[in-house]
Amino acid sequence: MPDLPDVAPGPLAVAFTTALHRAGLPATPERAAGLARALRLVPPVDRTALYWTCRVALVTDQAQLPVFDAVFSAVFDGMLDPADSRGDPNAPPPIGSEPHVRPAAPDRRSGGEAGSSDGDTAMASTDDERERGEREVLVAVASTEERLRQTSFAELTPDELTEVRDLVRRLVLSTPERRSRRVRSGRRGERLDLRRTVRAAQRSGGDPVRLVRAHRRTHPRRLVLLCDVSGSMEPYTRVYLTLLQGAVAGARAEAFVFSTRLTRLTRELSVRDPDRALARAGDTASDWAGGTRLADGIGRFVAGHGRRGLARGAVVVVLSDGWATDEPEEVAEAMRRLRRLAHRVVWVNPRKAAPGYEPIVAGMRAALPYCDAFVSGHSLAALEHVVSAVAEDHARPA
Repeated sequence: MPDLPDVAPGPLAVAFTTALHRAGLPATPERAAGLARALRLVPPVDRTALYWTCRVALVTDQAQLPVFDAVFSAVFDGMLDPADSRGDPNAPPPIGSEPHVRPAAPDRRSGGEAGSSDGDTAMASTDDERERGEREVLVAVASTEERLRQTSFAELTPDELTEVRDLVRRLVLSTPERRSRRVRSGRRGERLDLRRTVRAAQRSGGDPVRLVRAHRRTHPRRLVLLCDVSGSMEPYTRVYLTLLQGAVAGARAEAFVFSTRLTRLTRELSVRDPDRALARAGDTASDWAGGTRLADGIGRFVAGHGRRGLARGAVVVVLSDGWATDEPEEVAEAMRRLRRLAHRVVWVNPRKAAPGYEPIVAGMRAALPYCDAFVSGHSLAALEHVVSAVAEDHARPA
């Protein structure tokens, strides 16, 4: 085998685990982070060292070895640079990418029932068994939904992912209220409406018989969502786009995606049909599963849309794992400018769910000081915490 491609441990780990995930193995972003740390401790000087480091970090079952070996050989023995192959629409389909089919659940019904001479006793027994069967079905359904709520999006099968996306559509993102400059008259207003009071006095000979009071109107703050659709975020992209589509259609939010460039998808996601909305979004954004230019994406949003009013006083939600090719100083500067405009910045990072997580990635470490809330969002239950973080009204001083 010739020399290995000169790729940094981080991008190499993300690209290889992405290839394994496409082939059907449960290669989560947390395992990609573990592989990146392992490659720093054990530099891949040759094929054997690279193979065993990847195998120890990523393989958890003997049955996974055939697919793992095939993907490893295709990536490294074929002299492919995994950083260059991400997001290539002309790339051949990965090995083992066919959907998984789970075996049907065993039949819980008993094989036969003994006859009874007493008809009432037999009927009571049948009713008891029917009620017991209904209870078992309800418990099974409840346990299945609870398991889907707690399971990471990266570990779901295609069928389970479809079910979770249906549940995500029920989530309602609502922002806190803000006071408008416009006023509305009322009996218990907080201040005197002088103009309406004088106008009413003209009907009574100039005497202000009735004082008209007014209070300032309130309306929900604008919601803006910026979603990272790079290769490292691929296991979570479809669920997050479903969340964006629901927010645009229900809360009139503004939606953007970024990878190597920034794309506004508010109009495309405003369609009520979720599948049609995602199809239109896919046709508009051409840089899916590419690299991540975090500072460039946020900076372009601030310069092109934020200063024009979209970010002023808004709740801005950034959905990204923080893996970026930009310099940390550039990420910090873009976040500083965003923080000066927004009322509240919520960062959703699915890697935060890993045990003992620390923001060691340079991009995430640079952005974190400018965030009001930092949540994982890796599962349906975690997205409920995102909903709470968006609705919270507390914000740091700019």
